[in-house]
Amino acid sequence: MKKIFVLFLSATLLVSCGGDGKKEEEKNDSLKIGNSAETTDEVEDEEGVTKVYLTGSDQMKFNKNQITVNAGDEVVLTFEHVGKLPKETMGHNFVLLKKGTNVQEFGQEALEYKENDYIPENTDAIIVHTKMLGGGEKTQITFQAPEKGNYDYICSFPGHVALMKGILTVK
Repeated sequence: MKKIFVLFLSATLLVSCGGDGKKEEEKNDSLKIGNSAETTDEVEDEEGVTKVYLTGSDQMKFNKNQITVNAGDEVVLTFEHVGKLPKETMGHNFVLLKKGTNVQEFGQEALEYKENDYIPENTDAIIVHTKMLGGGEKTQITFQAPEKGNYDYICSFPGHVALMKGILTVK
């Protein structure tokens, strides 16, 4: 009986310690993920220069749907496809559209320009865009922030505009 009691007590302690440790470890991991996401999601401001880090994933999501910059600043946008799928099946880009552009109509028009990475030729709707990236690729563009207002940004790969979109707010 004494052996059973000791065995039961040992098992209880082992389970309770292991369970709490695992919960604490999971809690710490989620904090680490949150903190790392916060630092990569932050927009870095230097005098007259704003650095932005944006990612696209295999789940058809940007890591942020809101970016804020100052009017007239030089914006250095680093865009990375953090997924693994190739450009042909899950390509991503960053396309900043002028105010008043109908996002759905633009996305529909972009479908016709596969040979141009789904960027319509001779359009005046685009302020700036990156090239189309496949999994693991990264690019950087520099542009001057437009006048104050809200501007849509999207991924123009077919079907992505519904999920991969955000607002660039210029203050």
